[in-house]
Amino acid sequence: MPLHPQAEDFLALLASWTAAEEAASGGEPPIEDMRRGIGAAFPARRRELPHVADVSVPGPGGPVPVRVYRPLPAAAGPLPAVVYLHGGGWVLGGVDEVDAACRELAAGAGCAVFSVGYRLAPEHPFPAAVDDAWAAVASVARDPRRHGVLPGAVAVAGDSAGGNLAAVVALLAGERGVRLAHQLLVYPVTDTAMDTPSWAEYGRGYGLDAATLARFLRLYRGGADPADPRLAPLRAPVPGGTAPATVITAEYDILRDEGEAYARRLEAAGVPVEMRRYDGVVHSFFLLPEVFDAGAEAMAFAVRRLRAAFGGRHREGTAP
Repeated sequence: MPLHPQAEDFLALLASWTAAEEAASGGEPPIEDMRRGIGAAFPARRRELPHVADVSVPGPGGPVPVRVYRPLPAAAGPLPAVVYLHGGGWVLGGVDEVDAACRELAAGAGCAVFSVGYRLAPEHPFPAAVDDAWAAVASVARDPRRHGVLPGAVAVAGDSAGGNLAAVVALLAGERGVRLAHQLLVYPVTDTAMDTPSWAEYGRGYGLDAATLARFLRLYRGGADPADPRLAPLRAPVPGGTAPATVITAEYDILRDEGEAYARRLEAAGVPVEMRRYDGVVHSFFLLPEVFDAGAEAMAFAVRRLRAAFGGRHREGTAP
């Protein structure tokens, strides 16, 4: 379908900011400037929750920061859990940029959410982000009592590059015998080839530019083999026991085709999958319900899928 008017307005505003950044920098904006600017343009409404705390889990590169959200006070007892991995091309972003979305997932799905501040490239290239993501998931899944989590009720989720990490972690969990209840992949990066029709058609002017993501992928990959399945889960074997999946894509997004190809790949391997494309919208819509009606619709869909995955073990919470 044609671009939704909300997407047209969003892209016009984004184009003006991008032009200003490029003019100020004389070309590619420095990574530090991009990090300072992310999230500032669209301040999100943040739901109040009874419990939000910054903690850490042990990781191979040192403590991994994690922000924990609960829709009930900690004393209320164990909950199902989602380990959330933010987007930003493995280079930008952090727990602050997905704070509003994690609050909505916690409240809507009646679960705890563990948002992971994994190490970023280029300071920490691949596989640092994978190692940190796995450390967080393994800690919550293998020691649920310590984290106030119900055993066997841990899901993983992520958007964009975080969707890449969530897909990789779900495959690693299948290989390593760690049972996950679900994987929620929101417009995930699943390959390094950058050669799909959606890459060619929407590579410039649709929010997530191909040149920008290619730059970020180079910074993240370093000297690693681009076919490494921890970089390109679309090329990985799918082990038995891989968690059921929900895959969300956007019509006008360079990542659309590879996300949908990954859904088909999982389904062909016998993994239960529900894939939903949101027409007329662009990358990032899921995190911007203030801008896109489809963002609120996709969040409601994600919440329903997580509740079903938890098999009725979610808990209704009340904000203070």
